Order: sequence, then structure tokens, then C-alpha cells
Amino acid sequence: MTFARFTVAYWCVLVAALVPLACSWLAKFHGFGKPRSQGGYDNHAPREWLARQQGWQARANAAQANTFEALPFFFAAVIIAHQLGAPQTRLDILALLFVTLRIIYVAMYVAGLPKTRSAIWAAAFLVNIAILLSGWR
Repeated sequence: MTFARFTVAYWCVLVAALVPLACSWLAKFHGFGKPRSQGGYDNHAPREWLARQQGWQARANAAQANTFEALPFFFAAVIIAHQLGAPQTRLDILALLFVTLRIIYVAMYVAGLPKTRSAIWAAAFLVNIAILLSGWR
């Protein structure tokens, strides 16, 4: 019996899936522990509460949404690259680069640096294309 190896790229899929959750926590953090009547986090109406946030909390929530949007392409690219027999080291490095860029993207989003954020987004998108095409022969 042979066992499939859980590659670095597969671990990156898990990390990428956790990034939007970290954004969500960041967006809600300042509201934890406060009563709803004083503007604290409202778990009864979380979307409405998040929609009222401003500044870096609102940007963290927007980063969460964008990070969720990036996941399907990344997941598919990693799976397709594995199925096509992409060189594993190249695939692992590209997946690590993608996750690193997406974490930097979130930091730039929360910091309110739109031009840098957009450049990082573009770089991560190009890396994702490279992941997808890495198994092409």
C-alpha cells in the first residue's frame, strides 16, 4: 500500500483557508468583550455590525471578503498542478510565495496602503497563474 504525501503546497492550502478567518477576527477584535449597547460585537447580527465598522476594522473585513474570493483559484491551481505532475519543489515554493503575498496583502489592506495592496494582489495573482501552469508540458 502506498500513502499520498501531504506536500508543502497542500499545507499552504490549509494556511490560505485560515487567512480569511484571521481577517475576520481582526475586524471584530475591538468589539469583543463590550456590551452591544456600547458598540460591542453583535453576534446576533454580525454582518450588520461589521457593515458599521470604519477605518482599519472595515478594511480588515474587506480583506476577509477578498481573501475568500482568492481561495477557489488557489485551491484549484494547486490540485491541478499536482495532478499534472508539476515539479514538487517548484510547486511548493510557488504556493509558499502565494500565501506569503496574500498575508502581506492583508497587512497592506488593513494599513490603508491601496497602491501597495493592489501591486501585491497582482503579484499573488501572477504566482497563482504560475502554480496552475507549473504542470504544463
